Amino acid sequence: MQPVAQQAAMAPLHFEKENIMPLTLTVSEGVLPPGSEKATFARLCEAMLKWHGLSGNAVMTPNVVGSIHVLPEERTFSGMHETKVALVEWKVPSFAFADRAIQVGYIEEATSIVHEASGGRQPKQQIWVNVVHAVDGAWGIGGEALSNEQLGARVHSSS
Repeated sequence: MQPVAQQAAMAPLHFEKENIMPLTLTVSEGVLPPGSEKATFARLCEAMLKWHGLSGNAVMTPNVVGSIHVLPEERTFSGMHETKVALVEWKVPSFAFADRAIQVGYIEEATSIVHEASGGRQPKQQIWVNVVHAVDGAWGIGGEALSNEQLGARVHSSS
């Protein structure tokens, strides 16, 4: 039997260009009504898919991953003061969110999603959205570090 790392490296990867994009939604307690975090997370993911032209994509949708963090207000800060905050952060390959229209449109929509989910109580000025691009060569899938070129080659070979 081959070691797991060898098996993973040999296994073909099946993903679309913007596949496997982790979202981290971090909010202070009280920003979102209890129990609404999952629906807000889903809406943020659906908006990302929409802005990348991938709504309803059977391959993409199950590969949008992430986590929700609800922190006590005394553990969230703005201007070095305890503040109720909402943070929406995507970690993606550098070719995702590369188009300015996608950046502007998604950030506006994501801010509105969180604001609406808060019942209008969370000021838009205390909702931050950012996108972190992985360093070329540091996008790991199945234990293998892939460059943008390698990701692109696998995308084209799976089309």
